[in-house]
Amino acid sequence: MRVDFAATAVDYARHRTGFPDSLFDRLAACGIGRPGQTMIDLGTGTGGLARGFARRGARVVGADRAAELIEQARSLDREAEVTIEYRVSAAEATGLPDACADVVSAAQCWHWFDRAVVMREVARLLRPNGRVVIVHFDWIPVEGTIAEATEGLIKSYNWRWRLGGGNGMHPRWLTELGNAGYRALESFSYDVEVAYTAEAWRGRVRATAGVGASLSPRRVEAFDRALAALLAARGLDRSLVVTHRVFAVIGRRPTFPALPTTRRRLWARWRRGP
Repeated sequence: MRVDFAATAVDYARHRTGFPDSLFDRLAACGIGRPGQTMIDLGTGTGGLARGFARRGARVVGADRAAELIEQARSLDREAEVTIEYRVSAAEATGLPDACADVVSAAQCWHWFDRAVVMREVARLLRPNGRVVIVHFDWIPVEGTIAEATEGLIKSYNWRWRLGGGNGMHPRWLTELGNAGYRALESFSYDVEVAYTAEAWRGRVRATAGVGASLSPRRVEAFDRALAALLAARGLDRSLVVTHRVFAVIGRRPTFPALPTTRRRLWARWRRGP
């Protein structure tokens, strides 16, 4: 499935604009996103995570390969009266200086990266003892809910979409970071009930990989009409509440350059000596 979030930049900016305040409180308690920190937000999109950190006094650089999303991010920053530096670049090759960040973050995007490459780039960007944080904020398709029904509708319009049916937990990132030498790994998760108007839910769903980022404009319009009808049939044509799960993984920079597993083991053995 070819995915291009630039195609849904307007909906993305309007309906996927941020993360709950509680997330930033939890991260601040872990030492992430505090005033004065220098942070790089990879795959920043429309800057939802970056803006939350900037509001709390961090200096943030956002990187994304889609100029259309960054244009929307700048508009949202002006409304929020925050300043974020942006650059159009892939997460795997930001072009930023070595050891320039206290924290590197990625929200709702880690699965799209070439992770072996991006973990090396993150290690390069982080200062000694710097932190990486990976964040997800996913709706949970509990049986019988509108989220489950919406996922079924997405699949009926886009058989290539394979991101449904999740539980909002991504333990694989812990394994991969550990194998790449990242230290002091920890994670947390909790649920949040999010209220939507019917229009906002339709916009939120349009701004997903399975709809606006991969279907033709004609198919997106047809899907949106079908979702509106589904909401009306369930008596949800005014408002609804959807359970979302926050999931975060935090780790410290490797003490040695991020190397392929075999080379890293040889390096560790050499350091231990005979």
